[in-house]
Amino acid sequence: MNLPVLILHATGTNRDAEAARACELAGASPHIVHINQLRRGVRRFSEFGMLVLPGGFSYGDALGAGVRQALDLQVFFHEELTHFIATGKPVLGICNGFQTLVKAGLLPGPAANHGRLDDEAPSLIRREVTLTHNAHNRFECRWVHLAVEQGARAGCLAHVDGPVFCPVAHGEGNFQVADDNALEQLESEGLVAFRYVDPDGLPAAGRYPLNPNGSVGDIAGICNRAGNVIGLMPHPEDHVDPIQNPLGGSEGLGLSLFRAMIGFASD
Repeated sequence: MNLPVLILHATGTNRDAEAARACELAGASPHIVHINQLRRGVRRFSEFGMLVLPGGFSYGDALGAGVRQALDLQVFFHEELTHFIATGKPVLGICNGFQTLVKAGLLPGPAANHGRLDDEAPSLIRREVTLTHNAHNRFECRWVHLAVEQGARAGCLAHVDGPVFCPVAHGEGNFQVADDNALEQLESEGLVAFRYVDPDGLPAAGRYPLNPNGSVGDIAGICNRAGNVIGLMPHPEDHVDPIQNPLGGSEGLGLSLFRAMIGFASD
């Protein structure tokens, strides 16, 4: 049986269909489930082998991008998500999904328990990272290149064919850290998952538009310490077929990320 994947939908989510198609092409069985079905207990996280939080503008970005949806995860699903992550099942957050995971304290996650949430509410965990307004203070919609960070704790990323070429579409994708120590910890612990690069795979070095939002260290995505929760701002689900490539060619497909994570979950 194909891996059942939960594609979470909330008011304002608009990339769930694309995420579902990417999962299906990668060999999984995606199920788009409204968050209210989970709240009512009609569906449960335990039914699924992987969770995807897709892009969009959940709850109209009320209180900030991803904040309102993060509160849902904290208030209504803390125990279920804790168990889901602790059992090693993969979680992927894309764009607004990445923002949600960060604002919920799930990325990079607390250090004391190696990426697993404990009984303390995640809202009480001091966040060392955030995603804020783009450096140019405008919405960015363009194609970018991103490379998997060598040594990332998310071992499944070693199977991603890169660099990946896919679009960004966000106003709050600027990844920032509390201080230099927080950045050093991310890098030394292998929590950086993706960085923005140039077409040749060389560092963007902060150059716009290679780094479209001003993210520190060209960081496009991170993972937790257990390596099973991954978030990134670009949209790999928007480049799963060569016909979608605005430059032509068949390289840089984002589909390889979905294949890598679904393969990891299926092992």
